[in-house]
Formats: sequence, C-alpha cells, structure tokens
Amino acid sequence: MNEDTKNEQVKFVEESIKNTLVLMGVSHSVEFYEGGEEGRFIIKTPEAPLLIGDNGKHLAALTYLIKRFYEKKFAGAQSWVLIDINDYNKKKLEEVKDQARMHAQRVRYFKKDVEMRPMNAYERRVVHTALQEYPDIVTESAGEGLNRRVVIKLSNLV
Repeated sequence: MNEDTKNEQVKFVEESIKNTLVLMGVSHSVEFYEGGEEGRFIIKTPEAPLLIGDNGKHLAALTYLIKRFYEKKFAGAQSWVLIDINDYNKKKLEEVKDQARMHAQRVRYFKKDVEMRPMNAYERRVVHTALQEYPDIVTESAGEGLNRRVVIKLSNLV
C-alpha cells in the first residue's frame, strides 16, 4: 500500500472516530500510532468507563462500528484498525501475556496442559506470539465461537 493511500485511510478512521464521539457527546482527543502491520488509534477521554463498558464490551462495539465504516469506504482493503481508550487494551494485553507466561511455567512444573479462559481472536494471537519464545511450549486454540481459548502444552520435543 502506498503512503498516500495509508494517509487517506488513517485520516478517514480518525475522522470517523471523532465524528462518532462528538455525536455521543464525549469529550476526547484522538492520536494515531503506527507500529508493524497495525496502527493504533488512542482515544484520550475523562469518560473512559462509559466508552469501555464492562470488560471492554463498549470499546469492542465502537471498534466494530469504525471497522465497518472503514470496510464500506475502502472495499476490499485489509482492516488494520485497532482502537484503544486511555491505554485500556494495551494494559489488558500485557495482563494476558503475563498470564500466558505464568501458565507456561505451570505447564513446565506440573507437566500438565493448561486451558486459558475464552478469548477473542486478537487476544489468542497475542498468547500464541508471546509463548513462541519458549521452545519447550506449544499452544493451540480449542473450542468454538465465544468459548474458543488457548491450550498451553509441553512440546513433544521435551
């Protein structure tokens, strides 16, 4: 993707977020951070609990809405939109990584598989990636739909 297209997409997503929050009557600022394959739009607001909701449900809904706007405007383009509010997702993903590492230590110690709690696809990907640094640990996803989770196991090479 060329730089002009990327800039147009970033501007569109940023404006979509701003317009949505203005319609909701939420005071905010939006910043874009580029990193790797994905960019993160960070919303700073004193009304974070309202926008985040219980266990991030409102944030997930806002992200879904903005992604739909993006997909409608840029048909066929790969969706790369990540939205965070006051670093809520960043902190949550760090907790998921820490929990995965702790479970990997348990698997090593007790030599027994550990199933993590159900997670969305992005969180599962974070776990798989975080545990790649452990050569004696393998991960796989199990379950269906909302009950899909990561199972952490000892590698057969051990």
